Amino acid sequence: MKVKDYFLTQEEFELKVDPTHGMLCTQPIPSDLGKYYESEKYISHTDGKKSVFEKLYQLAKSANLKAKYKVVERHATGKKILDYGCGVGDFLAYMKQKGFEVEGFEPNATALEIARRKLGNLVTNESIVQRKQQYDVITLWHVLEHIPNRDEIFQSLIDHLTPDGILVVALPNHNSYDAKFYGKYWAAYDVPRHLWHFDPESMKRYVSFFGMKIEIIYPQYFDSLYVGILSEKYQKNQFAFLRGVYLGLISNYKAKKTKQFSSLIYMIKKDQK
Repeated sequence: MKVKDYFLTQEEFELKVDPTHGMLCTQPIPSDLGKYYESEKYISHTDGKKSVFEKLYQLAKSANLKAKYKVVERHATGKKILDYGCGVGDFLAYMKQKGFEVEGFEPNATALEIARRKLGNLVTNESIVQRKQQYDVITLWHVLEHIPNRDEIFQSLIDHLTPDGILVVALPNHNSYDAKFYGKYWAAYDVPRHLWHFDPESMKRYVSFFGMKIEIIYPQYFDSLYVGILSEKYQKNQFAFLRGVYLGLISNYKAKKTKQFSSLIYMIKKDQK
């Protein structure tokens, strides 16, 4: 499938199947990925609340924080947590309030500055490879799909887990109803910022390659609405908000049977076999 960067540059990229794990891969990978994030409209790197869409995003983010906490708290064996790609630091700030010992990694300078206003030096851009600490929980909330040296970082994260530690990885799911409905306009393809496009089966194959296994999968209900609205905007639909919300709700309804929600949270542990 050929997909455009509808968000920023309108450049066209191709999605190809990885023969080893089965996920889709964005081709070509630009040599300068940073420039594709240089926009005030890239909401996850800002605390923007000006437009109606930004305000709705912040409301959804607040609701998501509680849901994320419940998922992590249910499975965590300890209180030391690293959020890898922590954005503006809201999740870590929330977890700190709940008694967790938090650290964050954020490579984007704008997001890092905002996160440090909330958490000080608990958030850095120091490479995971250079760290000596071990963590009970490492979270990647829609981050793995952005990482060019994906395998190297994934192995480093595993190496920094305690023996009973968990990786919590949230990813879009290109096998969801909304992905199939919108096709090349599906906003969660988000090329070229999203380099890798997983579904549950390819994610299962991928983690097993590192001696890991998926313990359980949780849905992210709000993501289908957000993605639906953006996908409608990319098609220049004047009723983008209403249609996007409607399609998002339909996708969630269908996923109750198929389990193919628009975004999924994978709880990953070391395979003890």
